[in-house]
Parts: sequence; structure tokens; C-alpha cells
Amino acid sequence: MGTFPPRECGIATFTKDLTSAIDKKFTPKIKSKIVAMNKNATNIYNYSEDVLFDMDDSNIQEYIDTAKKINKNNSIKAVNIQHEFGIFGGQYGDYLIPFMEIMEKPMIVTLHSVLPKPNDKMKKVVQSIARKTACFVVMTNNASEILRDEYGIENDIKVIPHGIPTAPFTDSKKEKEKIGYKNKILLVSFGLMGSNKGYESVIDALPEVVKKFPNILYIIIGATHPVVRKEKGESYRNFLEKKVAELGLHKNVKFYNKYVTLSEIIKYLKAADIYICSNNNPDQAVSGTLSYAMGCGRACISTPFLHAKEALDKGKGILAEFNNPKSFADGILRLLSDASLKKNIEINAYTRTRHMTWPNVALAYMKTFDKYGRLSENYEKIFPKIRLKHLIKITDNFGVIQFSNNTTRDKGSGYTLDDNARAMIVSCMHYSVFKNDARLKSINIYLDFIKYVQQSDGKLLNFVDINKKINLKHGSEDAYGRAMWSLGFLLSTEDIQDEIKDKAEKIFLSSLNVTDNIKSPRAAAFIILGLYFYNKFKSSSENITKITKLSKHLVSLYKNSASDDWIWFEKYLTYSNSKLPEALFYAYLATNNKKYLEIAESTLNFLSSITFKDKIFMPIGHKGWYLKNENRAYFDQQPVDTASMVQTLVLAYKITKNEKYKENAITAFHWFLGENFLKQSVYDETTGGCYDGIGESSINLNQGAESTISYLLARLSMEEIKD
Repeated sequence: MGTFPPRECGIATFTKDLTSAIDKKFTPKIKSKIVAMNKNATNIYNYSEDVLFDMDDSNIQEYIDTAKKINKNNSIKAVNIQHEFGIFGGQYGDYLIPFMEIMEKPMIVTLHSVLPKPNDKMKKVVQSIARKTACFVVMTNNASEILRDEYGIENDIKVIPHGIPTAPFTDSKKEKEKIGYKNKILLVSFGLMGSNKGYESVIDALPEVVKKFPNILYIIIGATHPVVRKEKGESYRNFLEKKVAELGLHKNVKFYNKYVTLSEIIKYLKAADIYICSNNNPDQAVSGTLSYAMGCGRACISTPFLHAKEALDKGKGILAEFNNPKSFADGILRLLSDASLKKNIEINAYTRTRHMTWPNVALAYMKTFDKYGRLSENYEKIFPKIRLKHLIKITDNFGVIQFSNNTTRDKGSGYTLDDNARAMIVSCMHYSVFKNDARLKSINIYLDFIKYVQQSDGKLLNFVDINKKINLKHGSEDAYGRAMWSLGFLLSTEDIQDEIKDKAEKIFLSSLNVTDNIKSPRAAAFIILGLYFYNKFKSSSENITKITKLSKHLVSLYKNSASDDWIWFEKYLTYSNSKLPEALFYAYLATNNKKYLEIAESTLNFLSSITFKDKIFMPIGHKGWYLKNENRAYFDQQPVDTASMVQTLVLAYKITKNEKYKENAITAFHWFLGENFLKQSVYDETTGGCYDGIGESSINLNQGAESTISYLLARLSMEEIKD
């Protein structure tokens, strides 16, 4: 319930963005519908079908009638009120109170303004709302403290930040070229224009800045607020334009007089060298514009209103004084004169706003709605559309490149057998589901890479530098094992051309002799997978013999290490742990030896008891691992471990039909989508890539090959258990 497009209003944009994010993240069994607030009876809007009811904000009877209609609609489970004092009728919006008095559904109220030092009437209105609401949502910690301390609110209060688009971190130079400002230093402000914006302070600051940086261009984006335009016309804009003329800044200041779309906002923010937020209201609780700018990784200068003081602390931006042009000039010159400072602020702003992306915010809202509206009885978690965009981006004609700087491939990092083997499995899985012939080209690239690193004795070396020189000292049993798994998987995939399979089989058979000397438990596990799939392609007693030999090796490790309180193959848990029981599941399928199944289940259950906590998956951290009788490491959590667990649980479910394995597979997969310790999405739905892991307080924002491929392995595995 709030304003909604096409009404031009910040709350309307927020409501649209939030509901779109929720509807995108959850199944059609849950659907957001809108109660849209109109500005008195004279304003009507061409609403979309998302709007179930619309109301005249000045007609108290409509509040009452709409509440009764909602009560009678059994499909409505909860009401989220987007609250701003000015969008509801009466004094301080107190017409909302009769609506809430009649409403029988649970109500969650999002407060967009929490003003300190309220007068008695405002305080009473908020307290009246509190008596009927199940929960308040505010967007900053400051707002929560003000509610508690100055309004005396004792309700449950959730702090959920203002949502931001998922935008990649990019350099402004390329973006400026796209919009025709290649040789300019761009300062940008945007938002609905009104006299409280403080743009005059920035304009007054520019003459000093222009002396040192004559190619400065300050773009002020946004139409005049409809209410302001109705009451005062364009007086504020005219005042600013006159000031620009008086100061001789006609080449340095431009006005973009339009109510801009989200895509336009992002376009200009990505092109900005500095974003400026000059609002004059010290009590402003939240600024969507500031949040968007930080979310695009822009260096921000802002007046110290409530939200800005919290948002820009700890090196995330610069605060300027209210109505103080010199303060703005000092901030601008400081950033433009110190490239290192500017870059650090940009990185800090971007890194520390990842929890604010709309998928993460939607998840936080949905958990709140579920708590009070019991929505989980009606929705199922959905899986994102499978996208290979980032994998294709980081693959060249030779192979997949190992590392990325943010979303840009780091070609100098070279190539590894590990990554190319896994990428080949992804391509085969994708081809098996979608039969897209473009994947055959990808399969050939990855297969040729494996052939390239094969030595005369069958060994498969792991690292190739940018000049395609193989590092002869960089062997890895685990990488070799993954390659054998990928070759076997390719051979078992139906409808792949014979010439591709012939090439893969020659490599597989030429390297098979190396298996006799394998010691690494994970390498043994990967090879068992490869042999299992190869046996599906060409069954033979020799294949079964090799599977049995490697499986006995894992069983012997298990017998030497397992005890009543440590049901595992080693005295420690490290990476890709679930691949060990997974190999024995496959060994059971190949041999029908129930001992393998028994150990596979018992070790998987033990691992699950350690890694599933508080209804989320928490893989063993790479920063210290987990040694028996010592404390386990929780960070850094890696996508490769989550993907391994998803694949193992999917297989366990397919073999045993135990629903718990299916439930855990879904839970583990949603680690990628925000159901993790940080409550942040590790998968980037914009790029199709995956971040490189979860630390104690932040996500590693690089989207390297291993992480992206791991996500795709997990996502494609979920296709096997979709209802």
C-alpha cells in the first residue's frame, strides 16, 4: 500500500522496485498486489493490473471501504504499508489510522521518514500506527534508535536497507564515452527537484573548482516534483538557471528536466566521476538517490543528513556542510586531486552496499512477511533462469580464464585444467537439457585445452600461462581427477557428435594409467565419477574393477579415521568434502555393493550435521578448515564447496528417495541466492556470474571461473529434482 507508477513519486518507484523484486524471487503462488494512493479525487492514473485497489488520499470513507474489501479477500495474507506522512490524508497522514483500525490482516509498516524531535501530534500518529502494526521496517539503524528513544515504540523493528539495482562495478571513462561526455569530469545529482535540494550550494562552489578543472560538467537530473510544480511552478529551477548564468557556468552546468527511468539513472550514475547529494533537510531518514549512487560504486559527497551520516561513514564517502559552497568545493577538489582516495571510496561504497541489492532486500522483506503472514505455506523458492553469459565472457578460443577483477576477466591470470574440466561438465549438462548447438563449440574449446595439457605419459598438467606455456611443475592430482570426471561425463552425454566423443575417449584412455598411483582422496573420488560415466558409455568389467579399487581406497581411509563422533574419511574437513561420499554413491550404482551406500549415507549425514545450521548451509571455511577436536572455520566460504554439496545431495535423493536430501539440496543451493550467513546473494543475476566467496563481513566481489562454474554446476543439478 503506497503510491505507485505512473504517479511520479519516490515512494512509487520504491514500491514498484520492491514488488518486482519479490515477484521475481518467488513463485507465482505468491503475487504482490497494490493499493495505490491517489493525490485527492482530481488525480487519476493509468495503473497496471498490479493495482488491486486505488484510493483518494483525502477521502476517509475510501480508507474504510478498502480495508473492508481487503478483509473479505481470503487470498490476501499480509499488508505492507509504504509510509510517508505526505501520501496519506489528514494531519500527519492520520487518515491511515481508521484503515488500520478496521484491517484484520497482519500489517507491516515501512517508514520512509522517521523524524527526530517529533511534535505531540506526529508522535501520537506514529504511536497509533504502532498499536495496529505487527512490525515496523526502517532503512537505517539511526531510524530504529529514534523510534525507540523519541517515539517510545516497543514493536518489533526490522532494519532493511533501501534497495538498489544490481549494477556491476565499472570505470566511469567507458560509460562517459557512451553518453557523449568522453572529455568531461562529470558531477551528477538527481531526484525530483524542489527548493530543499540545495543545488545552489553546489553551483556556488563550482567557480573555484572550474579554475583547476575547466572541463567539469555538473548535470542535475530530474523533473520538478509535481506538488512543487503545482504550487510554485518552476521558480526553483528558474532561480538555479539564473545563478548559472550570473556565474558564467553555462558550459559547466546542465539540467536534464525529465522524470528519469531507472535505466537512465543507472546510465548517468555509472558515467559520474562524483555523485553529489546536497539535500538541506538534516532529518532526512533515507535517500534512495544516495543509495543508488553508492550501489554503482560512485564516490559521493553529501550533506550530513541522518541517512548520509550513517551511509558514508568509515571511508565510504565525504560529508559537506549544509549551505556551505566552500565545503562542497573542498570535497570536490580533494577527490579530483587524489585518485587513490577516490578509488578507495568507490570500492568501499560498492563493496559495502552489496547487501542492499534488490534480490537481498526482497529476501529480507519476504522473511518478515512470512513471520507475520505465514506465507511459506503458499510459496516455494524458485530457481533463477540458467544463464551462461559470464562463463562465455571469461572464455576465449583457448579456454576459460582463471580469475576476474570484479566482472572483467583477468587474462594475465592464465588458465587451469581444474576450471576447464568443470566448464566442460557445465557445457555438457547445459547441452543435455537445452540441446543448444553453441554448447558444442564450448565443449570443443574445453576439450582441446585438456588435450593441450596432456603429457606423453598420460599426466594432465594444471596451469597454462597467458602465452600458452604449460607449467611443467604445476601438476595436481585433484585437477587430473576432475579432468577424468569431465571426460567420462562428456562421453556419457547423449547426442554429442561422435568426432567429439572419439577425441575425448582417446584422451581418457591415454590418461587412465595414471589412476594407479593416485593418493589424494578427492582425486580418487573424481576419478570414480569419471569411470562411472565412462562405464555408462562403454561398460566393461575393467571399468568396474578400477571403480572398486578406488572405492576400497576410500573405504580404508574411512575405517582408519571414523569413530562414533567423527564419521569421516580423514581427521579433518577441508574443501569439496561431499565429493567423497558422492563417489561412494556412484560406486554403489556401478557395483550394487551396499557397503558403499551405507558409508556414503553415514558420512553425508555427518557432514550435513556440521554444515546445516539454523536452516542455512554453512560450508567449512577455507580460512582454517576443521580439524577433529578443534574449532571449525566458518570463513571464507567458497562456492565450490556449496556446489559440491548440492550435487551430492541431488544424487543421494535420486538414489534413496529420502526427502531430507532433496530439502537440504534446495537449502544448500539457496546459499547462492542469499540464504547464508551474510544474508547476501552470491550469485549476480545481472552478469550471470558468481562472487568468489563469503568472508566474515563481506563478499569477495570478483567473479572468477571457479565460482561462476560452481554456481552453474549447482544450478544445472537442480534441474534434476525440479517438480
